[in-house]
Amino acid sequence: MHAIEIAHHGAPEVLQPAQRPMPRPGPGEVLVKVAASGVNRPDVLQRQGHYAPPPGASDLPGLEVAGILVEGDVDGDNPFGLKPGDAVCALLAGGGYAAYAVAPLAQCLPVPAGFSMVEAAALPENCFTVWSNVFVRGRLGHGEGGPRESLLVQGGSSGIGVTAIQLARAFGQRVFATAGSAEKCAACEKLGAEKAIDYRTQDFVAEVKQATDGRGVDVILDHVAGDYVPRELDALAEGGRLVVIATMGGREARIDAGLLMRRRLTLTGSTLRNRPVVFKGELARQLHREVWPLLDAGTVRPVIHEVLPAREAARAHALMEGSTHIGKLVLAWED
Repeated sequence: MHAIEIAHHGAPEVLQPAQRPMPRPGPGEVLVKVAASGVNRPDVLQRQGHYAPPPGASDLPGLEVAGILVEGDVDGDNPFGLKPGDAVCALLAGGGYAAYAVAPLAQCLPVPAGFSMVEAAALPENCFTVWSNVFVRGRLGHGEGGPRESLLVQGGSSGIGVTAIQLARAFGQRVFATAGSAEKCAACEKLGAEKAIDYRTQDFVAEVKQATDGRGVDVILDHVAGDYVPRELDALAEGGRLVVIATMGGREARIDAGLLMRRRLTLTGSTLRNRPVVFKGELARQLHREVWPLLDAGTVRPVIHEVLPAREAARAHALMEGSTHIGKLVLAWED
C-alpha cells in the first residue's frame, strides 16, 4: 500500500512516500481503507524525534483517519453497530498516513450525517481531546461556577481550539480565546468566542478579568505551559481548573502553592495517545451520545484550512509549523 513514512528525524522534507505491507487487524480491530487523514501537532513532534509512538503502534505518523471499514472483528463489543462497508472515522495511536490503517473498533465512530470524508477525518483527535480535557477532566459546567461557566481556550484558531470554542458554546458556556493575529481572533469570534485576545499585543489575564468583572474564568485549556502557567492560575476564578495538554512554551513552571489552596484551584493535564483502548472506547461512547448529535445537526462543524494530496504531507507539516493556518490541515488519499 502507499504510505508516508519518516525517513529519519528532521525537517518536513523527511516525510517520504513509501510502499508498506498492508496491515492486518487483530482481535478487536478493523481495517479501514483511508480516504483522508488528519494532520496534527503530535505528528510534527514525532517527525522531529520528540514524540515516539507507544509500544506496538505503527511507526507511521497519523492519529486520525476517515474511510471505509473493510474487514475485521465486528462481532464483539460494537456499540455503534459498525460493519464492513460503513463510512467511519477513527482515532489511532499511529499509522494514519497510509492508504489503509488498522484501528481498534472501540475507537471508530460513524461518519456524521452529511459529512465528507475530509470533514470526518478532522474530527477524532480534536473531539476526543477536547471532550476528555474540557468536559471530563475540566468539568466545564459542573464546577463551582454553576451550570453556565466560562472557558478560556489558548490557541483558539488551532484544530483543538476551534473545536473547543464550538462545543463549549453549543453546551451553553461562555468562551474566550487567545490567538496570534487579528485575522485569527476574528475567526475565533465568528465561531462563538465572546472575546478573542491577541496574545502578541494584549494581556490575556487582564482581558478575561475585565470581561468577567474581575472574577476570572472557570476552565483554561492550555497547550503552552511554561511561564503561562502562573499567569493562567491568576486568570482563574475561585474553584477554577487549568488543564494542560501540551508544553509548547516549556515543561517547567513556578507556581504559588498557597494560591492553589486559598482559591481552591486545580492544575491538571493529560495526554491521549498512550491511554488504553478501554479508556478511549468510553470516550467514543460519550462523544457519540453528547457530541455526534451536534455534528449530525450541523451545530458544530470542523474548520478545514486546506486539503492537500497525501504525497504533499511535507508541505502540510511546513504549513503547520508556520502557524498561519486556521483550523485543520487534512491529507486526501487517491484511489
